[in-house]
Amino acid sequence: MVQAALPLNPKGPRVLVAQRALPVGTIITADAIAYQAWPGDMVSGAYFVDGKVNMDKLVGTVVRYPITAGQPLTQGQLVAPGDRGFLAAALGPGMRAVTITVSEKSGVGGFIFPGDHVDLMLSQKIAATGGGDASSLNATETILRNLRILATDQSTESETANGKTVVHQSHTVTLEVTPRIAEKIEVAQQIGAISLVLRSLADSQTDLDHAIASGQVKLPAGASKADEDKALANIIAKPNDVGANTFVTGGDVSRFQRRSLPPQGAPAVAQAIKAVFAAIPHPAEPMVRITRGRDTQAVGSNSGGAFNAAQNFTNAIAQGAGNAGNTVAPATTAGMVQ
Repeated sequence: MVQAALPLNPKGPRVLVAQRALPVGTIITADAIAYQAWPGDMVSGAYFVDGKVNMDKLVGTVVRYPITAGQPLTQGQLVAPGDRGFLAAALGPGMRAVTITVSEKSGVGGFIFPGDHVDLMLSQKIAATGGGDASSLNATETILRNLRILATDQSTESETANGKTVVHQSHTVTLEVTPRIAEKIEVAQQIGAISLVLRSLADSQTDLDHAIASGQVKLPAGASKADEDKALANIIAKPNDVGANTFVTGGDVSRFQRRSLPPQGAPAVAQAIKAVFAAIPHPAEPMVRITRGRDTQAVGSNSGGAFNAAQNFTNAIAQGAGNAGNTVAPATTAGMVQ
């Protein structure tokens, strides 16, 4: 007797289920959820049933409680933009939200949207002690990497028109960071000007390689592709301030700029040494009387030569250190300081 095969999918209304595991803070995208048939007697009133919900309104919402793969979504698990607690739900565990002011230039011309990842650069002019603009050093450094954009201005989602993303100039950007990085950003804004740098989506594998090389991530011997994907997901989700400090100074851009500040402490040290030697009593020279016939002459033995040599040495230090970094260049490169 041939028995009829049971249907692979149960018959019943179709409800929204998670296509993959959705941890807290996940922003819902179109590929993260899908409709699936569900037994009618197991459908809860909190489920999203096909024909009774607008899918477009669910895209951009944030997961408030963890959802496993294949689990039906309920209305209490999602929070929509503008709802109370939306931003707090969008933050990963232990993370914080910090807002910075951006301009058209520092904000990549408005081409930064919620969900993008950016690096943060700090530009500043470092002035030498007692020096003017001629003694200052222009420098820019990358201080933070892989920061996730939570919102631009007061919007947590991108605006679309006729299927195309609308570009707006943002005045503020809200970033997801660790408490330590939040402190660094606040200090950076006091030091100089900060700018955002948009990261490529293809940087993720490079980030994993760097994390493995630096010891941030340790893969077991014979790690599988699934192990690498899990480690990669953790790296992508976290901002990074370890080994982020790459920098460029004015001398790397133009030969008429400095690569470093001139030494400031050397002249003061040399003057201090010179003062110490000046305070030491000058030793009296032993005198030798030489008599030739009826004439007698007193001649010094020059035993103070070592003392005089020490004084000359400190004078040279003071003179050389005072001129360090202030050498006049040839006419063809006048004003160039290396």
